[in-house]
Amino acid sequence: ITVFALLLGLVVGIVLAAVRSSYDKNEEALKIKGGIGYYILKILNAVSKAYITVMRGVPVVVQLMIWYFVILVSAEDIPIAIVAFGLNSGAYVAEIFRGGIMSIDKGQMEAGRSLGLSRLKTMIKIIFPQAIKNVIPAIGNELIALVKETSIVSMVGSTVGTLTFDLNQATQTINKGIANYLAPAILAGLMYLVIVYGITLLIKLFERRFSASDQR
Repeated sequence: ITVFALLLGLVVGIVLAAVRSSYDKNEEALKIKGGIGYYILKILNAVSKAYITVMRGVPVVVQLMIWYFVILVSAEDIPIAIVAFGLNSGAYVAEIFRGGIMSIDKGQMEAGRSLGLSRLKTMIKIIFPQAIKNVIPAIGNELIALVKETSIVSMVGSTVGTLTFDLNQATQTINKGIANYLAPAILAGLMYLVIVYGITLLIKLFERRFSASDQR
């Protein structure tokens, strides 16, 4: 659930970030130039802002229940969880990438345009690679947050047949059998700690690799 939700969140977040940052960086120039392009981008920016506001403002557990009990009633538990967590994560990823893009000097866009690249190609080939390097720690934090947030998926099921996919639900199942919540809860907590620590080490490895490429 975490892996696929993050992938969905990255796709949604990058699209939203591209729209938001394009509007923020080019609003004045597009407004002076006029034309339908300015109004299309303005509408897309407004929709993106509304999406981010709603997704970040409504608790993820409420969103999960809406998807499970209202929108995707007949779907399986795991795909519902991926969609719910992925779309929610997309709002946070969007702001992370927007911050990364906005941190890139405006001269980078001007340099790309002077080389004959379109705004889109300049974003893809020049701006995004630099932004990605800047946001790796924040994306890592979002991945860690997703790992912990998925513990609430047991509220809407998270079982297929007799196979249990959620640590929290497994803890509750064991607790019913041994009438002792402390031991399985501690074990589940330790398992989450190991997973999060592994992700932290992986993020640090990526950061070191990018730092090494900078020194070259």
